[in-house]
Amino acid sequence: MSTRYNAQALKKFASTLFASTGIASERADTMAEVFLEADLMGFTTHGLNRVASNLQWLKSGASRLAGEPHVLLDRGNCLNWDAELLPGPWVVSRAVDEALARVVQFGVVSIVIRRSQHIACLAAYLPKILEHNCVGILTCSTPAERTVAPQGSKTPLFSANPIAFGAPAGDYPLLFDISMSATAGGYVARAEREGRKLPHAYLKDSAGNPSDDPAAFANGGSILPVGGMDHGYKGAALSAMLEVLSMGLGGYGRADDVAQDDEANSVFLQVIDPQAFGDAQRFLRQTSALTALWSSCESDDGGTLRVPGKRAWKLRQAQLQHGVCLYPLVVEDLKALAQVHDQVFPDPVG
Repeated sequence: MSTRYNAQALKKFASTLFASTGIASERADTMAEVFLEADLMGFTTHGLNRVASNLQWLKSGASRLAGEPHVLLDRGNCLNWDAELLPGPWVVSRAVDEALARVVQFGVVSIVIRRSQHIACLAAYLPKILEHNCVGILTCSTPAERTVAPQGSKTPLFSANPIAFGAPAGDYPLLFDISMSATAGGYVARAEREGRKLPHAYLKDSAGNPSDDPAAFANGGSILPVGGMDHGYKGAALSAMLEVLSMGLGGYGRADDVAQDDEANSVFLQVIDPQAFGDAQRFLRQTSALTALWSSCESDDGGTLRVPGKRAWKLRQAQLQHGVCLYPLVVEDLKALAQVHDQVFPDPVG
């Protein structure tokens, strides 16, 4: 049986670590909540796994401890912020709150953010939007990062460029968080640390040959776009679209000197109130029908079909009730942080 930890105890542990740097306790709590949400839904590479890097950024000054985002433009339903390296989980949570406060009036609110410190798991910001019966779209790109090569090229150009989407849909939301690369950099790093190959040839080595060896990426290779060797032009096109939404609309990215930005993200957030377009129940009737019809499709092998959001939402509910099952390496790293910072890591439950 897997070891489980109380969700609120994990949040308090992470929050205490962040607060030890001098950041305000409410900001520390917000950051911890974002990382916990990721693990609750099973996004284990960008959940509490990211506590160590965020803690180091706060301690070193790479992340700002205080201050508000610099508002470059505010047209009511369209905003452009410069986060000036505020902690990503806090500043994006701040943007979500701002969008939700305005969406009742405007129906659709879009916010772009430049120079946000790494925002971690995009899906982690969706539950609050869904709880307000709204649709959420969130994407980010990393101006200083080039890890994904366009199809037919061995030269990395794009960052992983994830997009998350959430919409109310009855018993569970339609929800996903996917990158425009064949695999996420976090999974490549985890495979390298564990000394194993990737499940498929998601990478190219420096000579442009497909590879399943994480060392190929570490030694100057690249990650394939979604679609792989055959249909990677689709993933590359989507990567370009997401960079336009985040860097392009934000007015800061590939055309600028971004060498010092490291993992800082450009962000595009859009919150949509279905009631701005008609009756909310009619909207829910359509989305519920979609997920139900998807679930009822006959599978190839007699198994259960994977409908985006169903597994993540049920896992979230179960882990809130029965405890969070952390990836073993995450437990190992958090215990090491506890020892270094003279904190007590939570005891298992059950």
